[in-house]
Amino acid sequence: MTYEAVIGLEVHVQIKTASKVFTRVAAGYGHEPNSLTDPVVLGLPGALPVMNKAALDAIIKAGLLLGCEIAPVCKWDRKQYFYPDSPKNYQISQYDQPICLGGAVEIELPGAARNVMGEHKKIPLTRIHLEEDVGKLNHGATESLVDYNRAGTPLMEIVSDPAMHTADEAYAYLTSLRATMIYGGISDCDMEKGQLRCDANISIRPVGQAKLGTKVELKNLNSISFVRDGIEHEIKRQLAVLERGGTIVQETRDYDGMTGTSQSLRTKEEAHDYRYFPDPDLLPVAVDAAWKARLQAECPELPFAKQRRFQADYALPYTLTSVLVWDRALADYFEEAAKLCGKPQAVGNWIANDLLRELGKSSTALVGDAAPSPRSSPDRGEGAAAPASHPLATCKVRPAHLAALVQLVDASTVLNQAAKEIFTEMFATGEMPEAIAEKRGLKAAPTDSNELEQWCRDSIAANAKALAEFKAGKDSAINAFKGPVMKAAKGKANPKLVDETLRRLLAAM
Repeated sequence: MTYEAVIGLEVHVQIKTASKVFTRVAAGYGHEPNSLTDPVVLGLPGALPVMNKAALDAIIKAGLLLGCEIAPVCKWDRKQYFYPDSPKNYQISQYDQPICLGGAVEIELPGAARNVMGEHKKIPLTRIHLEEDVGKLNHGATESLVDYNRAGTPLMEIVSDPAMHTADEAYAYLTSLRATMIYGGISDCDMEKGQLRCDANISIRPVGQAKLGTKVELKNLNSISFVRDGIEHEIKRQLAVLERGGTIVQETRDYDGMTGTSQSLRTKEEAHDYRYFPDPDLLPVAVDAAWKARLQAECPELPFAKQRRFQADYALPYTLTSVLVWDRALADYFEEAAKLCGKPQAVGNWIANDLLRELGKSSTALVGDAAPSPRSSPDRGEGAAAPASHPLATCKVRPAHLAALVQLVDASTVLNQAAKEIFTEMFATGEMPEAIAEKRGLKAAPTDSNELEQWCRDSIAANAKALAEFKAGKDSAINAFKGPVMKAAKGKANPKLVDETLRRLLAAM
């Protein structure tokens, strides 16, 4: 019997706000343990929660970015459970009236080749709801300590439909969702800091069967790669159980990404086990059209839409757009430089091949592991400064520098090799490229037309094979003549003039 996997993801995203979701105490990471607490966070008697409107703004914006229906009214519920990381013994969440319903995440699956666009599809969402995060347990050899700094941080739970069928689809989904949250300035989505956490629900069923199989929840997927690896592992494990004649048990399993193994944690809880009921201390929230319209106006252009526009408006190849669009600050940098010089392809090549190389050599990796960076500007942000945490914020090569260098090369004022040297110095000093070229004598020297023509004649005469190939229709054979000419000119001849002179002489033969 042939089986197929069915996968749904539950993704928790910490919302980036100054304070926690139901209190004014600061939200943050890396502080002294238990220093970001107050009576509300600790659930002390008489402490009452107060809604953080910035958290509501963020989740509504996230819903708009993902095409969700924003509920006109949402309410808050208590999810009852006892665990040391939850000092109140319940979590304020949303059960039957979440703030966002439906929507979808656009993904791209790997193409047949790395430089070819893959298949695009949309993975439907079930809901997005807002809740408070819990504390963090730190386990030692003989004791466990709890840090409540994270408790009360606003947290979105983004629940997909069970609509994915491979680990690669789940990987693409999580990558795209993470990019959307960062692009929108909703979260930094740093998995090492717990700002993005993912649980996967996996089942298998015979191909063609509509009914879902028994699902297993996989936890401890603490990197995007581990999500993919864990899902692949669980699919293989379930298939092996069925092939042995066994039965899949609904349970929660812990996945160890370092060893590639999993173990059972507990049987899966059902919703009624949590005994949800409306929170008596928080009123329902009504979201009107004006509120949604204000946030809609702040929604940025997302990576796939930007990629399609870059390909259409700037005629950039897929390979270049794939480098540029996943980092919002980098994409904005590209657009500003391209508009200044009118040479988008050249600008894109300099960014992909030289700027990113120099940023890497200076030990500043792009924010978010090749993912987009948060921006405060609600529009595309052309010309706007990169966020302070982004390496482009301190990079001395501004878009105007790069545009000026591209124009110098296009005008043959400097040749390609000289331009590489200019860029390296420009990155280190921030000087404009023309000043560097003048100071270091890197401008292309004017070439006497008679002298250039003689060099071209000598090169043609010395390469009978290339001459025969060119006359036979092999246009690329002309390149064999260019090397000797450039050598005779000590590398400073204008390449365009060399090409024109060679073609004129060859046409006359």
